[in-house]
Amino acid sequence: MSALSRLGVLLVALAAFAAGAVPTASARTPATPVMTEVPRTAVLDGTRLQQTRLRLDRGDPRLRRAVRALTTRADRWLSQGPWTVVDKPRPAPGGDVHDYLSQAPYWWPTEPPTADNPWGCPYVRRDGERNPEVDSGTDRQDVEKTFDAAYDLSLAWYYTGRKRYAEKAGQVLRTWFLDPATRMNPNLDHAQFIPCRYDGRAIGIIDFSQSFTSVLDALALLDTGAPGWTRADGAGMARWNSDFLGRLRNSDFGKEEAAATNNHGTFYDMQLAALAYATGDRDLARRTVLNVRSTRVARQIAAAGSQPQELTRTRSWHYSTFALVAHTRLAAIGRHVGVNLWAYRGPDGQSLFKAVDYLLPAATATAAWPHPELGFLRYAATDVVHAAADAGDARARRAVPSLEAPPGGDLWVLRPAAEQLDSLAG
Repeated sequence: MSALSRLGVLLVALAAFAAGAVPTASARTPATPVMTEVPRTAVLDGTRLQQTRLRLDRGDPRLRRAVRALTTRADRWLSQGPWTVVDKPRPAPGGDVHDYLSQAPYWWPTEPPTADNPWGCPYVRRDGERNPEVDSGTDRQDVEKTFDAAYDLSLAWYYTGRKRYAEKAGQVLRTWFLDPATRMNPNLDHAQFIPCRYDGRAIGIIDFSQSFTSVLDALALLDTGAPGWTRADGAGMARWNSDFLGRLRNSDFGKEEAAATNNHGTFYDMQLAALAYATGDRDLARRTVLNVRSTRVARQIAAAGSQPQELTRTRSWHYSTFALVAHTRLAAIGRHVGVNLWAYRGPDGQSLFKAVDYLLPAATATAAWPHPELGFLRYAATDVVHAAADAGDARARRAVPSLEAPPGGDLWVLRPAAEQLDSLAG
């Protein structure tokens, strides 16, 4: 071969190498240092996340598709927020603008508002029918945006290395929880108030317990070295979480919610265990998950797998899947502290596997859901079926290909922790 020919071959090879080195839309930013620390997540499995990121770096096509769906979500958050409790039109009943305020979603006025009765009191309950006024004048929608944005953005940074995602997640979290002018007080004293009736209620704790664990996992991701997220930020969030945990354990509302026998009690336990683990109290986290076996699984799940208390609701499908989000997340926390909640069998054979299997005919569209449901959404069960399949349930594993993907795509491969996919807040 002539020198000129050899030069041509070399130039072609160099061009091919350069083309292969160009990062794709889902590849990590080359300038970002490779992070070796395993995220100390409370619900997500940090080791699994790290392994997933390595597979992504090696070009796994399925993961690249999932990351594109995740970054699409994260990109939308870049132009939104941050949100704060201090910008609602009126403060919580206690008068402190830093106190969180939400309104009971299923309670409705019975009279037209007047100057003497501006709320239209008295209020009556209409189960499963969401009063649209709860989304104006309170913090309910803003806190959901804060939680969802922090989670999506932190995950997007973790898998892509793009600092804009981490920086936005940090801004969102600092504004809601840390900055003195805009921070939320670590209490839920005025959650799910009912005008002219209650200034706050214990069941309002579920405003946080159903999704605050996503914030704990977002923090764990950012703590692995996210740009713009400082040690002071991490320490400030640790203090906030510790104070919040104390309120949950010691306040009258916290004690009342802990005693609830339906999904409220399960979500309380899940939030308590996650906060305990995140703040370093592994013993409390372990005791909480161990106790769940007899107080939640055995008492809330029937021998055949149904959840009788949730079946009485007008949204029985929603609440059956919703309650299992708490159960499966508890099982994920248990993995960190040496408790296999999936292996537990109650005195009548009750188990998480049976509860998930009970949903499979409707989840795979092989049979209709035989209970009351005002708005059936098949994809509501997708995450909990994934969780059971990952835990070893053969029936759930066979069902996975027949599941319906939720809006925005099925992100289980990137964040294997059950979420409430059919939120009633919209």
